[in-house]
Amino acid sequence: MRVGAFLFGGVEMDDAGAGPPAPTDRRFSNEAMWRASEQMLEMGVLCDTLGYDSYWLTEHHFQYEGYEVVPNGLLFGAILAERTEKIRIGTMFNIVGQWHPLKLAEDFATVHNISGGRAILGVGRGTVPREAQALGTDIGSFDNPDKAEADALNRKQFDEAMDVIQLALSEETFSFSGDVYEFPPPGIPDRGGFVETLTLVPRPLHPFETWQAITSPPTLDYVPRKGWGGVFWLKHHRFAKQFWDTYAANYTAAHAEELAVGEKRLLVVNPWIADSKEQAMAEVRDGHDEFWKFLGPYGWSRGYMGPDGRPSPPGLIPTLEQSIENKTWLVGTADDIVEELAFYDEALGGLENLVIFPNMPGDSYARTAEQLTRFAEEVLPKLT
Repeated sequence: MRVGAFLFGGVEMDDAGAGPPAPTDRRFSNEAMWRASEQMLEMGVLCDTLGYDSYWLTEHHFQYEGYEVVPNGLLFGAILAERTEKIRIGTMFNIVGQWHPLKLAEDFATVHNISGGRAILGVGRGTVPREAQALGTDIGSFDNPDKAEADALNRKQFDEAMDVIQLALSEETFSFSGDVYEFPPPGIPDRGGFVETLTLVPRPLHPFETWQAITSPPTLDYVPRKGWGGVFWLKHHRFAKQFWDTYAANYTAAHAEELAVGEKRLLVVNPWIADSKEQAMAEVRDGHDEFWKFLGPYGWSRGYMGPDGRPSPPGLIPTLEQSIENKTWLVGTADDIVEELAFYDEALGGLENLVIFPNMPGDSYARTAEQLTRFAEEVLPKLT
């Protein structure tokens, strides 16, 4: 089993929890934001030392509230690659519509090559209108449910951009013509002629993996058709099982071949380890509640199960007890965590790619380092 770690990369907070302040009432200094970035690098080096397979960042912008302060996972990843030896480095996720697709391809290839083939291409469409609309795209979300047209445009833009990126990364020369993008643009003069094709410099020198979050039925159809890996997070364990199996069926239908056990599917879980379950719940509760105070308004809890057995309505702010029941948070002793992961391994028919989320919003990085170390020393040796 390949096991990685994923961190949002936020500022340490002394007032995290379910109550005040509201997320938008916080504002942190530039120095505090940068200190969080330095601490994220320290956690990446620690993960490399502890033997984790991968370390995942996240791309977000303009979050003065201090939750996610790394705007460029590729640049960050290049720095981390120089400080580490073995760990693979990815972003959950590079928000494709917020990049020029050829710049994203160039930067990824540079990170991949400078790391000796350790970069992972994580891609997503985005969830935050504040970021999307300021950086060249648009997105429909729980914040703007009237934006169905914007969401459709975002999907088309993402689809075309990914076609461009994959062509640019894999072909000696390429061209592309779509509704959103055309490369090269027609009529570019070049030394007595016109540019007919482009060549990306550099291209990857090593094979690479592409992973995308799967949160909706359209994406559950799209990602396996493309042949990329699917990332599953914050879903009730029964819904995770349904998506997991449907991904495999859709992949087989598209490619006429069956996947190996756990192949091209990655599960993210949020563990917290202490000497007793009661202690673990007490320690993680404020960070859990801050997580949902931050992300609940964006509809992130729609993968939870409601009392009728159907997905919860968007906007649910779950309790820690509900998250434990859904098995999105795994809370207890190291042995409890091993037991929960064994449940997933059996339920999913084989768990080969696992990523943990051990840093709740507001947590100190000392606590994060302790959680990473305990998982590596007390849980990893018991996983097969």
